[in-house]
Amino acid sequence: MSEFEPRFKSLVDIYEHATTAFSGRPLFGTKSAGRWNWMTYGEFREKTDALRGALAKLGIGGEDVVAVISNNRPEWAIAAYATYGRAASFVPMYENQLPKDWAYILGDCKAKVLFVANPEIAAKVATIREGLPVEHVVVMEGMDEGASVPEGTLSMDALLQEEPVPLEKPKPEDIAGFIYTSGTTGKPKGVLLSHENLASNVSAIHEFFPMTPEDRSLSFLPWAHSFGQTCELHGLFSMGASMGIAEAVDKIVANLAEVKPTLLFSVPRIFNRIYDGLHKKMADEGGFKLAMFNAAVGNANYRAELAASRKRSGWADFKHGLFDKLVFSKVRDRFGGRLKYAFSGGAALSTDVAQFIDNLGIMVYEGYGLTETSPIATANSPSGRKIGSVGKPIPGIRVEIDREVTGDAKHGEIIVFGHNVMQGYYGLDEENAKVFVEGPDGERGFRTGDMGYVDGDGYVFISGRIKEQYKLLNGKYVVPTPLEEKLKLSRYITNVMVYGMNQNYNVAIVIPDLESLVPWAKERGLGSDVAALLENADVRQLFQDEIDQYSAEFKQYEKVRKFALGATDFTPENGMLTPTLKLKRRIVLEHYQATIDALYQD
Repeated sequence: MSEFEPRFKSLVDIYEHATTAFSGRPLFGTKSAGRWNWMTYGEFREKTDALRGALAKLGIGGEDVVAVISNNRPEWAIAAYATYGRAASFVPMYENQLPKDWAYILGDCKAKVLFVANPEIAAKVATIREGLPVEHVVVMEGMDEGASVPEGTLSMDALLQEEPVPLEKPKPEDIAGFIYTSGTTGKPKGVLLSHENLASNVSAIHEFFPMTPEDRSLSFLPWAHSFGQTCELHGLFSMGASMGIAEAVDKIVANLAEVKPTLLFSVPRIFNRIYDGLHKKMADEGGFKLAMFNAAVGNANYRAELAASRKRSGWADFKHGLFDKLVFSKVRDRFGGRLKYAFSGGAALSTDVAQFIDNLGIMVYEGYGLTETSPIATANSPSGRKIGSVGKPIPGIRVEIDREVTGDAKHGEIIVFGHNVMQGYYGLDEENAKVFVEGPDGERGFRTGDMGYVDGDGYVFISGRIKEQYKLLNGKYVVPTPLEEKLKLSRYITNVMVYGMNQNYNVAIVIPDLESLVPWAKERGLGSDVAALLENADVRQLFQDEIDQYSAEFKQYEKVRKFALGATDFTPENGMLTPTLKLKRRIVLEHYQATIDALYQD
């Protein structure tokens, strides 16, 4: 592990540095009445100082817990940093979680104050509040519109009129926040992250990817997620950069053109949508535009192959200059024209998608980590990048590969050592005993549950989750995620789950992309009745062809032999996806069990 001295010891250190050094710079942008308005670092400090005074008046101090249910907004960050300044802990939740999930988390973390985005959420909270430790509910917006709210609900606007109190300086080992896991395999677990965990991770970003106050992101990755919170919110805040907050997921592309970001923080699902959307648009255009697009992409791929062999072609470079002006610059203009870097995390990004975004002239940097590692453990950076990998360990971090767990000569469980390893799962000693290991120098390591390997150049590659791996009856092991991610690159597939545990072969539940399927069916006179289309032989052949095409590179035993077209998509609302859009296999299996059983019986 390399010697590393963190620049910041706590999130309060970051707060003092950023709001002093960048007082007049824009921080958060929000759109209202068709116009973007920007809050400066100085204005943010005034509001945060006032709310810190209000929290003190409400009795919040060290070891207390403040929670929030909200989407990204300036008030979210104000509440977070006001909490840190009281040496208390901050616990974020998602708006699209179920009330029973909120109730479990609020009871588990023992939150005394709860911030909510609007009166609608306050009303839902009122139905679960009995028996919970929450003493005060604070509504961030909508209280001045005559909205009906439960008695005793407080207005954040009113709290922002309070007088400031001095900052409390938390110790590095003090808990800055609980971030609850998504509960893909059971109840959510409260991950305890200290100020040292988070501030050291931010300090490491300064070492391997420094940004400037001129940089800007469009923020849509939830700050309730560890990637969005550490890398975007705390990271950009510490460097004086700015964040435009997206209006909604379906407004991302329009907002990109308006905010003109230089940076994009996202999970693979969004990059997949960009990839899929552009290919759909070009296919629909057809003719000369499609031919030009394909030629541009082909030439860019050729240049990438040459670069990987440390070669180049003057003719390919010349053509790239023309294609960049005629094709790729037009695409970048849709994203505001200033986008230079894209950061992907949260799950593995398809090499095809990464290379495609790269071809557009937007440098893709993929990293790896978990909530339990604050989150960054490894990352590609300007000093070293290899597409398909998740980079090298960041400053102060060491990675080991435990092959005894998997019994594989190459792929083993990834263990992370360093300043980013959580303090533990709240109140779950048995779970902690399962995941913590001690290194040779006494440092604490975390068993990630992820399989991977390190190549000869020190780059880390992820193979999949150990818990998701299963064995077929022929003794072969299958990790379904890589195949699922590949299949979702088809323009006709929105979601898919591959299954084959203790079976002779794999089957899949495939959720069609109706925006692509219905026009395809109409062109062929098949009608637009979705239920009928899912049973149609021509439609099934279309999906068989797509599955064959996108799984061509996989081993024969990994491929899908039978599939069913599902009518119910996987969403956070029906519990089949987590709030961070990860597949809850157990829930999908429960919903589609009869369908899967039928695939094996036929």
